[in-house]
Amino acid sequence: MKIDVGILGATGIVGQHLIRLIERHPWFEVKWVAASARSVGKSYVDATSWRMTTPMPDAARNLRVNDCVPANAPKLVFSALDAGPAKEIEPAFAALGHVVVSNASAFRMTEDVPLLLPEVNADHAQLAEKQAARGWKGRIYTNGNCSAITLLLALAPIERAFGLKNVLVTTM
Repeated sequence: MKIDVGILGATGIVGQHLIRLIERHPWFEVKWVAASARSVGKSYVDATSWRMTTPMPDAARNLRVNDCVPANAPKLVFSALDAGPAKEIEPAFAALGHVVVSNASAFRMTEDVPLLLPEVNADHAQLAEKQAARGWKGRIYTNGNCSAITLLLALAPIERAFGLKNVLVTTM
């Protein structure tokens, strides 16, 4: 039995990537999508200008797009929101008991929100327990940005084996 998940910001490019990635995931099934007010009430297929090279998953096509409020969302929500909206929307979900896995930068440097790259620092997930002090029944977890993730996957084993003092990186 798969775990029902929701996608915040489902109609944008990052949301579309999440829909595509979860389509054949062995653990998760997208059952709920949410986006901005201009998409609310429409079917996902009508609300989305699909930009992926693969076809839109059949399971997502007829999902009704919801407002970004926790009302009927599954307990596990992946967020593809921009940082601005994420600052208000993600805590609203966490406060009501949802687990939010965020791609947004809004909470990446927040002391009680884990910035996870599971292959490198899975033990940091326990930092989320500090969020209970905020009165939240749920939690927010974040990932690093795309450049940092790739870089850290390469550097972590080198650092563990030999140590590193400095790394200078430029992204464009």
